[in-house]
Amino acid sequence: MTCKSTFIYTDKFLDYHFHSDHPFNQQRVLLTKELLEAVNLLPKHLITAPRTATDEELALFHAPAYINAVKKAGTGHLSEEEGLEHGLGTEDTPMFRHMHEASSHLVGGTLTAVDSVLLGNTNHALNLGGGLHHGFSRKASGFCIYNDGAIAIKYIREKYNLKVLYVDTDAHHGDGVQWAFYDDPNVCTLSIHETGRYLFPGTGNISERGIKEGHGYAFNVPIDAFTEDESFIQVYESVFRKVAAFFRPDVILTQNGADAHVFDPLTHLCTTTETFERIPLIAHELAHQYCDGRWIALGGGGYDMWRVVPRTWAQIWSVMTTGETQKAALPKPWLSKWQKKSPVELPDSWNDSKDIVPNIPRKPEITEKNERSLLSALKYTKNKSAYM
Repeated sequence: MTCKSTFIYTDKFLDYHFHSDHPFNQQRVLLTKELLEAVNLLPKHLITAPRTATDEELALFHAPAYINAVKKAGTGHLSEEEGLEHGLGTEDTPMFRHMHEASSHLVGGTLTAVDSVLLGNTNHALNLGGGLHHGFSRKASGFCIYNDGAIAIKYIREKYNLKVLYVDTDAHHGDGVQWAFYDDPNVCTLSIHETGRYLFPGTGNISERGIKEGHGYAFNVPIDAFTEDESFIQVYESVFRKVAAFFRPDVILTQNGADAHVFDPLTHLCTTTETFERIPLIAHELAHQYCDGRWIALGGGGYDMWRVVPRTWAQIWSVMTTGETQKAALPKPWLSKWQKKSPVELPDSWNDSKDIVPNIPRKPEITEKNERSLLSALKYTKNKSAYM
């Protein structure tokens, strides 16, 4: 299936940069863009430059006092004490010059993607600069200053009055977005992530179901450390299909962290590119089944920016534009350019060999635990009386 899609990009995305040793590096977006260009999947007319989010748009989710603190931090006028109050100046989220402007471009990219799809200009839109799902109303968290996903959903609800299904496959729980809509029955959040027993932010338990009118519209499937492809894909596909059928969304917004890969240095999951091929294929299918194709995809985590992120994120765009994933060899000109800068040997194929995954003696036990988590989450998709 060939669909009309737009790729949101500006070099200003690279300005979201904490420091040279920080694991969050937006150069991965540039690597992905150039990989897509090298395989002739990204002609210039499909690239849309984002606008900058306004303060009013940021305030759809973030407190004005927090926005002002970010502005002060970016000009060097925020005290250490006030910074820590807002989660700024920490090891995870250090202050940097012009951080408000850089963060506003990422949010503006997601809002540009939303308008492109919901005004009917495209079926799908991809903003790999976005997906900063840990940000809170009054506080930065986990590398995330402004939470573009939460702002975008607030924007969709206010401007378009549509029901939104948010699906998060980052290895870290999508906490900021979940809590933003924990009492809203028109926003359903689904997060598949490594269990918080081992990993930041420590939330995302099955029992987190929403409150008040939003009770029953938050879904979490925490999976065990060292989960491999087969189990991840089973969990993802099963719960996504069931939740979509239960909620029947008007639009799907996906957060596509690439940090569940076995090479990722910050997590403990053991998936390969096989998982990251299935993720967009199922999202694409369900967007057409329930939403007339309306699908907005964001980036997210992903800290092996050389071997993992470009290949996995490029597959999202491949599915959006061709309905299929890429196979075979990576383009030699792209490999030649970036191998000179990469500290690790770049893979020469779109697909991983299974031998990159270490032998996991607990695989049957891990799979069984994940199945129990899945079944616990799925019981809430049968009917609302199950949890009212």
